[in-house]
Amino acid sequence: MPQVLVIEDDETTAREIVAELSAHGMQAEWVANGSEGLERAMQRDYDLITLDRMLPGMDGIDVVAELRRAGRDTPVLMISALSDVDERVRGLRAGGDDYLTKPFAPDEMSARAEVLLRRRQPQAMVQRLRVADLELDLVSHVAYRGGQPLTLLPTEYRLLEFLMRNSGQVLTRTMIFETVWGFHFDPGTNVIDVHIARLRRKIDGAGQPALIHTVRGTGYMIAAANETAPVVS
Repeated sequence: MPQVLVIEDDETTAREIVAELSAHGMQAEWVANGSEGLERAMQRDYDLITLDRMLPGMDGIDVVAELRRAGRDTPVLMISALSDVDERVRGLRAGGDDYLTKPFAPDEMSARAEVLLRRRQPQAMVQRLRVADLELDLVSHVAYRGGQPLTLLPTEYRLLEFLMRNSGQVLTRTMIFETVWGFHFDPGTNVIDVHIARLRRKIDGAGQPALIHTVRGTGYMIAAANETAPVVS
């Protein structure tokens, strides 16, 4: 069971985080002070830390910076009401692995936590990713469906790789945009939907079982037909 340290001074938010993480099979421990949070993080080898940006005792930026200076590589999901780009950049450059703004949807928070945990798991040198009969060669950067090569543009390749590395996992539009395009998500853009549609046309050909699924109101996932989430289209 993954061990998570929740550093959050707002009790309501902290209880919401702990409850959501617990519902997804994680054991969460809560502290409400930045200095105490840093001390706990130094004493124990947590699998993940969720870290509020503004804390009593010690600011969240200082907490993550101290962790990195001490050589601690625990994944850190920063959570903050400060949503402008400069603050996000500060948090990530200080050593945060991901940045989620308040107010947030609990299921997106837990999804981001699961992705960070998966990244930390020791992995052999993977050369190919597979979902059903879809393969992605990470060396040649070529995708195959049923053994037939697919022609992908660079952004389509990055999008497919992110989906396949997290197969069976619902990925929100924000997560996809920030990982594949590398900057803050604009809710008014349809660029993700356009690229997903193009990718579908290349991957989910006529007569082939669909592998890319839309999770209504949330985002997308890639999975074989028998692995899809309950509400997909």
